Amino acid sequence: MKLVIDTNVIIAAFATRGFCNDLFEICLYNHDVYISEYIINECEDKFKNKIKLSNNIISQIINFLRNDINIVVPEKVDDNVCRDKKDIPIIGTALSADAEIIISGDKDLLDLENYGGIKILSPREFWNLLKRKKNDL
Repeated sequence: MKLVIDTNVIIAAFATRGFCNDLFEICLYNHDVYISEYIINECEDKFKNKIKLSNNIISQIINFLRNDINIVVPEKVDDNVCRDKKDIPIIGTALSADAEIIISGDKDLLDLENYGGIKILSPREFWNLLKRKKNDL
């Protein structure tokens, strides 16, 4: 599947080493993951100002994101699509990638549930989807 992983899930994957980390790894190994420079810049900002990681660690993570994940330029999306204007580039990234799913913990995005045929799922909802697909095999 083609996926876009939102900033908050990437942050959780690197900051907590828990569920989101496991999910992030599964996504990287089994699916086509797409992000944008917008997402990378948001991650860098959050790692620096919220999580307070060292510059060296941040640099390593950002290099990993740039070198190991597909990067696209977000398509233009109407500003009225979502309550939070900061989420517009996430939707634009998914459109550019022709993604099937956006994985996000952002309530404003999750409330949309779907945009242009792109499902918007929480990490847990995506995990459950993977489990159902595995059981169907």
